[in-house]
Amino acid sequence: MPNDAVLRISLLCLAAIILAVAVFTHSFKKMMVTYVFGVLGIAALLLPDWDYFNRHFSRWPYPVTVEERANSPHAQGSGFLRFAHSPLRVIVYSVVYGCAMYKWWEYVSS
Repeated sequence: MPNDAVLRISLLCLAAIILAVAVFTHSFKKMMVTYVFGVLGIAALLLPDWDYFNRHFSRWPYPVTVEERANSPHAQGSGFLRFAHSPLRVIVYSVVYGCAMYKWWEYVSS
């Protein structure tokens, strides 16, 4: 991962959320659910090699070439939202994360 600052900020925000859950709910189990949910969410957004997945799916069985890596949006400095290469991917991420956040909120607020 070339930019560790985004990962560090994300983990610090997660720690603040876990602290808020601990203060308001006094439940270790809800803290752990928040931790696991947050770490999985951060990992799903920040850790995949988007240069690999932004290629045509017929090229996925083959390694990323130097030319593909150089022509990728990430190499041109697209920043944090490098997963937004495809509108369908953004829609799927939004639906999945929206449902997961709703279920997490129901659990934590109960």
